[in-house]
Amino acid sequence: MTRVRLFRRDAENMTTVGFIGSGYIGSTIARLAIEAGHQVVLSNSRGPETLADTAAELGPRASAATSGEAAAAGDIVVVTVPVKAFPGLPAAPLAGKTVIDTCNYGPERDGRIPELDSKSLTSSELLLGYIPDAMVVKAFNNIFFKHLLSLARPAGAADRSYLPIAGDSAPAKEAVTEFIESIGYSVVDAGPLADGWRQATGTPVWGTPYGPASDEKGRPVGEDAIRAALAAATR
Repeated sequence: MTRVRLFRRDAENMTTVGFIGSGYIGSTIARLAIEAGHQVVLSNSRGPETLADTAAELGPRASAATSGEAAAAGDIVVVTVPVKAFPGLPAAPLAGKTVIDTCNYGPERDGRIPELDSKSLTSSELLLGYIPDAMVVKAFNNIFFKHLLSLARPAGAADRSYLPIAGDSAPAKEAVTEFIESIGYSVVDAGPLADGWRQATGTPVWGTPYGPASDEKGRPVGEDAIRAALAAATR
């Protein structure tokens, strides 16, 4: 597959992105970030030595670390773990940080979580309870990782796709929007964290607009389609 060249940052403005979790979505975001000129610090639950090959493949702007080190290093930190892993996140180094939450609740994997089953909280609000001094923005949870890689386009491209984000902090949303735009997507503001359910698993904006998983290339999705899908969600 031919990769498009995205926006490249100069050294002075390079963003370091920490990753807590380096699975399919995390490693895809990391790959796009590297292509856009960012630095990435990867971590997972098994230790940095298990990420040595991934970091080497991504090149000199990638490194592997513990989750605490990745959290401390990141100007932005991507949390991409099972929801059941939230209690083990390194809260102290995430204090004051912009945190991107890519996570989706799955009872079959995470076990039953009463606050989510009762819909008294969204999964991002639950996350914020464990890292209360961070600024959480929901993003990347509604797109298949192969589509995320293949649909990235440079700014101004006619077929550039949109991703929804939700969050309570305006500065954090601004930082996440800038990051997402740098790696090949435009952004639809879906409201506060309390509205993050509109992009959760099974909603109209989750996966479907970008095409079936069987089509690895996916299809571009414009702003109006994302806004309509968000508006169509029911709880």
